[in-house]
Amino acid sequence: MNERPHLFIGLPIEASENDCAYPDGGYATASPAPQHQGLWQIAPELYRAALPDNHELAVSAHADGGVVVLNPAAKRVLDSFATPCSLHEAPAIAERMAFRGLLAPVGAQPLLAQGQPKTLTAWLHVTDACNLSCVYCYLDKSGEAMDEATGLRAIDAVVRSALRHSFSTIKLKYAGGEATLNFGLVRKLHAYAVESAAAAGLTLRETVLSNGVALTRAMITFLAEAGISLMISLDGIGEAHDAQRAFPNGRGSFTHVRRAIERASAGGLAPNLSITVSGRNIAQLPAAVAFALDHDLRFNLNFYRESELTATHTDLAAHDDQMIAGLREALAVIVERLPRRRLLDGLIDRSAFDQPHEHACGAGLSYLVIDQRGGVSACQMELSQPATTVAAADPLGIIKLTPTSFRNVPAREREGCATCVWRPWCAGGCPMLTQRVTGRSDLRSPFCAVYTAIYPEAVRLEGLRLMRWASPLPDTCELLERFA
Repeated sequence: MNERPHLFIGLPIEASENDCAYPDGGYATASPAPQHQGLWQIAPELYRAALPDNHELAVSAHADGGVVVLNPAAKRVLDSFATPCSLHEAPAIAERMAFRGLLAPVGAQPLLAQGQPKTLTAWLHVTDACNLSCVYCYLDKSGEAMDEATGLRAIDAVVRSALRHSFSTIKLKYAGGEATLNFGLVRKLHAYAVESAAAAGLTLRETVLSNGVALTRAMITFLAEAGISLMISLDGIGEAHDAQRAFPNGRGSFTHVRRAIERASAGGLAPNLSITVSGRNIAQLPAAVAFALDHDLRFNLNFYRESELTATHTDLAAHDDQMIAGLREALAVIVERLPRRRLLDGLIDRSAFDQPHEHACGAGLSYLVIDQRGGVSACQMELSQPATTVAAADPLGIIKLTPTSFRNVPAREREGCATCVWRPWCAGGCPMLTQRVTGRSDLRSPFCAVYTAIYPEAVRLEGLRLMRWASPLPDTCELLERFA
């Protein structure tokens, strides 16, 4: 009984990379913590689950950062607040629990408000050409490339909207098509973006989304030296990848992609892997996850989304039970290895645990998609339906006011989501997919059964990882940033 209470807490992390409109502007969490003089209790909507050795994990809907692990002594402290009491009468660690959202003042409403988005993200469709013919591609590709003049105007437009809407950061995603097929333009746009962002007082972040097939050593060197991140699509090992991502002649691309990944890693540019999970490759997903772990790479598991061009490939849509079984096997691979690196934010489709949020993505809020001709859309799935152009004084302002084929409805307004404990992390899932499948954007995701089955196992994995790699301190245990 002399054990001291400890919390195992991951340090704040940068949002996970992905190939979509990552949610920004989540809840602004303002803890009343030690300044509140009244009684405190265990926070409502606090998710708790058992871990080995009588440890416990907790996930608060009212605090940033996701999973907190409590040792047995800390768990007893938390349990003591089942009967409301004062923080000042409890062990010192109770104040830290309050800061983490595990405790809340009795009778007080959670201090949660919609946050101000900090990052305006822009998908720059630098070319509509591609050297692969992926079965789930939603683009009817023309092969047309963006020219330099259009690219420069696109960056000007992003900067204008960022300043108009008080963003502090712009993030450019060079995409396509296959961005490396117009890499000369990527180089020029990078130089111009650096200059433009600096002049406007904005922070600049950039990434290249690629299939890896045409990625050269010279490109890797440039990206590494320029500080541009890289995402490469890898849907499995060998035939599992080739079944989804092949050349137009039907020949598989896995050998080329694996070489690109290893070449990039050797060149000091560790890529983030984008893994599209479908009915074709779900059974082989554990091997893809093992590959990422073997190479110490971040990865995102993205669920296949049907489009008008892919509807005939009926085998791409997996049943819920198939998805759940395959994802559980993939998580089991991670549990066996428990890497130092935090993986939680990329494990379940569009979910994000770095902060609670009300919208599953930034479409119509903090995201622009600019096609090769300078047209601007809310989502890359609507690339062929631009709402405005880069010539507009404020493209984002127009996007916010222009109806699209779907509405990015906040989770609190989505039927079936309001009382779900996972709402702050899932936010109801991709609204475009929900609209396509159900005819409405204000319902919970078609993947809801998969999400709710896998979330508990994913956060448990993070709890186990924290238990293994964090070193205890007197009243807390911080996971070093290099492990995040």
